[in-house]
Amino acid sequence: MTNADHEERPERPSEADGTAHLFRALGKQLKVLRERAGLSQREFGAAMHCGEALISAMERGVRTPQPEFLLRADEFLNAGGVLRVAINDVREAQAKARTRHPDWFRDYARVEAEARALNDYSNQAVPGLLQSEPYARAVFSQRRPLLDEETIEKRVIDRLARQQIFERWPAPTFSFVLEEVVLQRPVGGRDVHKGQLQLLLRIGSMRTVELQVMPTDRQEHPSLDGSFILLTPKGRNQVAYTEIYGHSRLITDPEEVRVFADRHGIIRAQAHSPRDSLSLIEKMLGER
Repeated sequence: MTNADHEERPERPSEADGTAHLFRALGKQLKVLRERAGLSQREFGAAMHCGEALISAMERGVRTPQPEFLLRADEFLNAGGVLRVAINDVREAQAKARTRHPDWFRDYARVEAEARALNDYSNQAVPGLLQSEPYARAVFSQRRPLLDEETIEKRVIDRLARQQIFERWPAPTFSFVLEEVVLQRPVGGRDVHKGQLQLLLRIGSMRTVELQVMPTDRQEHPSLDGSFILLTPKGRNQVAYTEIYGHSRLITDPEEVRVFADRHGIIRAQAHSPRDSLSLIEKMLGER
C-alpha cells in the first residue's frame, strides 16, 4: 500500500483551512465586477494580459488570483477596493497551500513553489504543471484504485493551483521535454485531447518556457527508466525529483543530481527544437 492510499477521503481545502470557500467567493465577486463592466472573459483576460481559461478558472474558484492581479483588476474594473482588500487573505491562504498536498508530495511542492528554474522530462503523461483542468480530472478519474469524487476534485484543484508558478515575477525559467507518444495519447477523449494540445501551444509560446518533443523514432535514449524533474531553488543547489506509484524521492546529493542533469542535457539535444516542437503540435491539432 502506498502513502497515497492512506488519504482516500482527505479534507477538502474548505474543510481544512477555508481557502476553497475564500476563492469561490472571490471568484464570484470577480465575475460580477467583470459583467458589470460589460466584458467577456476573453476581453477581460486580454486587458489583464492573461488567457480566457485563467479568468474562467479564477471565477470558478479553482485558481487563486495573485495579489498583483487583484490590484490591477480592482483598478481596471473600478471596483473601489473590493478586490484590493482581499489581498491579505489571499496571501495567508497561499501560505497554507502547501499543507493541502499529500504528505509524500509536500517537500516537492514547497521546493517547486520557490524554484528559480525547473526542467521536466515526462514519458507517460503531460506533466501536472501543463495539464488542463479536464485532462487533470481525466487522469485522476482513471486512476486505480478508484478515487472518490471528493478526492478527485481536491486533487484537481491542488494541481491547477501549482500552475500559478507561471504567473510569478520574476518568473522562473522552464524546460519541458515530452515524449511524442504523450501528445498522441487522447486522455479524456477527443475534446479533452484537443484542449490539452491547445494549452501546450499557449504555454510553450511563453518567453520563460521551452517545450520540446522527443521523437519516438530516436534509436538512442538516456532515460528509458522513467520521468524526472530538476529544480533550482532560490539560493540553493539544484535538486532532482522522481516519483513512481506515489513513492516520491527528493534527491539532494550533488553526484546523484549531476546524473539527472547529464541525462536531461542529452534528452534536450536529442529532442526536436522548441520551434519545431510547437510546429508538430500545431500539425497534430490540424489533423484532428
